[in-house]
Amino acid sequence: MRQLHPLSRSVRRASRAWLALALLIATSGCAVGPDFDRPEPPAVAGYTRKPLASPAADRTGPQVAPQQFQIGAGVPARWWAAFRSVPLNELIRRSVARNPTLDAADAAIRIANENAQAQRGLFYPQLGANYTAADQQSSNMARQQGPGDPPQSRYSLHTAQLTISFVPDLWGQNARSVESLEAQTEQARFQLEAAYLTLTTNVVTAAIQEASLRGQIAATERIIKIERDILGILNSQLQAGQAAQVDVLTQQTALAQVEQTLPPLQKQIAIQRDLLTALAGQFSADEITETFDLQHLALPRNLPISLPAALVAQRPDIRAAQANLHAASALVGVAIAARLPNITLSANPGSSAFKPAELLTPGTLFYTVAGSATATVFDGLTLYHRQKSAEAALDQAGALYRQAVITALQNVADSLRSAACRPTPARCRRRSRPKTAPARPSTSFRSS
Repeated sequence: MRQLHPLSRSVRRASRAWLALALLIATSGCAVGPDFDRPEPPAVAGYTRKPLASPAADRTGPQVAPQQFQIGAGVPARWWAAFRSVPLNELIRRSVARNPTLDAADAAIRIANENAQAQRGLFYPQLGANYTAADQQSSNMARQQGPGDPPQSRYSLHTAQLTISFVPDLWGQNARSVESLEAQTEQARFQLEAAYLTLTTNVVTAAIQEASLRGQIAATERIIKIERDILGILNSQLQAGQAAQVDVLTQQTALAQVEQTLPPLQKQIAIQRDLLTALAGQFSADEITETFDLQHLALPRNLPISLPAALVAQRPDIRAAQANLHAASALVGVAIAARLPNITLSANPGSSAFKPAELLTPGTLFYTVAGSATATVFDGLTLYHRQKSAEAALDQAGALYRQAVITALQNVADSLRSAACRPTPARCRRRSRPKTAPARPSTSFRSS
């Protein structure tokens, strides 16, 4: 059987004893501070005080299909496909692939994740190594010099040493720090999802706005043509003596007023094209090729409405606020643990010799094993106020979470009222009562 070198046996014995002590202390720790519990969903079954009837087409309005609210149905991931527009689908695909906002949100996830992984490293002992080579010469000035005194001594010293330190997580300070950073990583993920939804929503909204502007421009151009035709007729009648000059002047004024409304619309659609190009992640000089008009956008027939509990569990801004609440809760534990006594273990095994080849020979080994306990006796209440600050931050995060839930429910309620109460306030009031006449949608989307 191969015999271990004395140096190796000594180092192994010291390392085993040190690691055993470190593991014993580490496993006996506990995490102080509040344990995070996911908030309960709001105790409401709907978004409005009274259920709203589904929007339906008015008999006197455009021939469009009625829309139907689907309570409890899930919203599809590709919700914009309900408009059945191939150019819109293609533009959203390119926007998701190229928009820098999503790239920045994705990088934020990686930053938060790497910070959490770095904090995890403090659960393990920190090991360092160093090697020092020194050439030294002693001085004879302390002795009386004489003709027979020996010359100054000169020697080289080589030292190889390991530095091991470990701070046991007695009170869970590092565990709470990791918990907080992981919650921040989760928050970054939900912020990416929110950025994705915001981007797709902005693209759809901008496309519909462009289609609306194109419709307004086309209608204005038709009105201008009609006004010009009327003016031409009046001029002919004036020459024939069948119309008065005042009639011609009145028609010229009407034509000028209509023509004045066209340039602002053309300006708005140009700006809208720039917006769509920017959302697609392209420079304004590289304008998108897709164009949108109302004739090629279908009106979604089914409007899925998630229940409030499902909305709270799925909506990314609420989940991000919840993750922020989780991170703030963990930081309270970090602040509490900072006020408690702590233990630090350290070890410095190594070897020192006059020549590098002698570093592994017997008699050159040295080591130091030490442990220290520290506790704050007086710090001017600094740590106390830091704990109170962390607790106040937890209260703030809780209030922001509740506000996020209230805002989300308000957004859905506003959307439902907008869909069900489009025509006039009087009809909107009647729509809130059962068995009332259907309201006409304000959009002119085709129903197919």
